[in-house]
Amino acid sequence: MTTLAMPRPRRDSGMEGMVAKWYAANTAEMMNQYVELAQRIAGELTAGSSVLEVAPGPGYFSIELAKRGHYSITGLDLSHTFVEMAAKRAAQAGVNVRFVQGSASDMPLPANSFDFLLCRAAFKNFGQPVAALQEMCRVLKPGGRALIIDLRGDASPNEIRRQVNDMGLTRVNRLLTQLAFRHFLLRRAYTKQQFEQMLAPTSFSQSQVTESGVGLEISMTK
Repeated sequence: MTTLAMPRPRRDSGMEGMVAKWYAANTAEMMNQYVELAQRIAGELTAGSSVLEVAPGPGYFSIELAKRGHYSITGLDLSHTFVEMAAKRAAQAGVNVRFVQGSASDMPLPANSFDFLLCRAAFKNFGQPVAALQEMCRVLKPGGRALIIDLRGDASPNEIRRQVNDMGLTRVNRLLTQLAFRHFLLRRAYTKQQFEQMLAPTSFSQSQVTESGVGLEISMTK
């Protein structure tokens, strides 16, 4: 396999304070996406499954999943603000989801603990992506599955524009989101080939990287 250039290593950084609150309000306008994803994943899980969401942010997906079945759900986020916000939202929704603070590349969680793991729209922000993949493998039970959904690093400006326009955002948030994609998110996102390169040294028994519109879906089995 040809070695590809990767983004420069960097420190993990979580959204805090007003930035986190803006993100939560902005993504709340796309709640239908979280509902659809929760319905999809619930159809793939058995009752009593232990689930980990890595970087859940405000907790929308985990909370929606908890409404759809009897699961043991944990959310791990680097941001103190998001952990507090998500825990409050779960309590208000009357569901039992545990949110803890910690880094994706050094999870404060025991090995062989989860049947399923999800990381949506966050992997590109991890400062140590290979370490994060190795940690995902470590905390899964043997035979456990992981799914990463994220932006495709080689998505074109026109593809991004169409995607943002379809999000149903207000005019101001649509403009801000397009700027974020153009000047920040795309620079950190990975291509299919880069993901395949990062997965090579991990201990997953199976992995598949699939392009889907402006995004990627990375499926892994321990």
